[in-house]
Amino acid sequence: MSEKPWAGRFNLPTDIFVEEFNASIYFDKRLYKFDIKGSIAHAVMLSRQGIIAESEARAIVSGLEQVLDEIEKGEFHFDIGDEDIHMAVEKRLTEIAGPVGGKLHTARSRNDQVAVDVRMYVMYEAETVKAYLINLIRVLVDKAVNNIGIVMPGFTHLQQGQPILFSHYLMAYFQMFKRDFQRINDLMIRANYCPLGAGALAGTTFPIDRNYTANTLGFYGPTENSIDSVSDRDFIIEFLSAASICMMHLSRLSEEIILFSNPDINFVTLTDDYCTGSSIMPQKKNPDIPELIRGKTGRVYGSLMTMLTIMKGLPLAYNKDMQEDKEPLFDAVDTLLASLKVFAPMIEKMKVNVDKMQQSAGKGYSTATDLADYLVRKGIPFREAHHIVGKTVAYAIDNNKNLEELSINEMQIFSKFIEKDVYNYITLDASVNSRNSYGGTSVESVMTQIKLAKSFLDDNL
Repeated sequence: MSEKPWAGRFNLPTDIFVEEFNASIYFDKRLYKFDIKGSIAHAVMLSRQGIIAESEARAIVSGLEQVLDEIEKGEFHFDIGDEDIHMAVEKRLTEIAGPVGGKLHTARSRNDQVAVDVRMYVMYEAETVKAYLINLIRVLVDKAVNNIGIVMPGFTHLQQGQPILFSHYLMAYFQMFKRDFQRINDLMIRANYCPLGAGALAGTTFPIDRNYTANTLGFYGPTENSIDSVSDRDFIIEFLSAASICMMHLSRLSEEIILFSNPDINFVTLTDDYCTGSSIMPQKKNPDIPELIRGKTGRVYGSLMTMLTIMKGLPLAYNKDMQEDKEPLFDAVDTLLASLKVFAPMIEKMKVNVDKMQQSAGKGYSTATDLADYLVRKGIPFREAHHIVGKTVAYAIDNNKNLEELSINEMQIFSKFIEKDVYNYITLDASVNSRNSYGGTSVESVMTQIKLAKSFLDDNL
């Protein structure tokens, strides 16, 4: 059992079960790159400030680089007795560099050390999330461009409402994922401040240069309050919140893909390489990928709730409870990245069944609102027009006809204002392209949306 840094205060060694319960090394070891990077910056700063000798800093940096190399090559032995990644790295550094390795921890605590490690980790993974989001956005925009003019039914309450362009539908999800991208960007602005140098909670008596370490590590600058520096986990909660919202968007689209790929609906067909079969029913083709993403969304929600619960009653400053921040964060990162990684190519390869979409769009009296608008243009108040069209639709249902199949004589049973020009307004294409308001579903309006989306992509690629 390795001697603990605090052994001078204690008369008894740590109980073996306490050691196992207390250790985080088996999950926080994935922070090793950030821990070593932060330690190198700290060592150089100590030398620049005359707190340790330049030769000592060189020995420490060389030793840390060797530790990094050993970990990357799989030659490093992680021992539960080291408790966490910080102590594991420092112990091995001291084995390599000798007693000078012990000087690395001058003017810092594990409290500010882990805070800077996790911040760097979140910033790194946030950039990766942004890259995956941009790729998904590109896929959605390309698919909207390639399917412009295809009409599908639009739904409210999962009931047919009005005909829309399939491209308009896709661009709705573009808006969601654009906001996800912006949320990640936004949280990175607040997270990008360096807590290193805050010490345990009160700062340090040594003449450190926190601006140097912050700039070296790529932060905007140092955090402004040493207590908040070590006790803040808002940046994790913000990341998990953004991840949860993004997963919610993926889940909503997954739900619709599952519905739309059902053979009875058949709007889209997923390629075989993104589906699985049944072990007992040979005919089955199951949309397991969108189903899994729908399920994994709850897992990311759980990570967010875990962090909110951990932090809700903690007094200042650092508390051991905060060790529990890493596993939910790591799991959420892995889940979100895996979901985004598999989702974009699935959508890209997905086949759009044009005829089935357009056939379905013609059912359900989806142009009834257009008939009401037609009557309003004739001077009838909308509420009265709504009532007239409702009766017209009821008549059509009773007679098993679509609206455009009704004769003028039949329509005029309900309003003498209906004339032959009505057929110019109640076809699918006329309905779609008449909705030319900004953000509407007409081809012209959707092309404007696509143009703006391409500009967003150009600005963020």
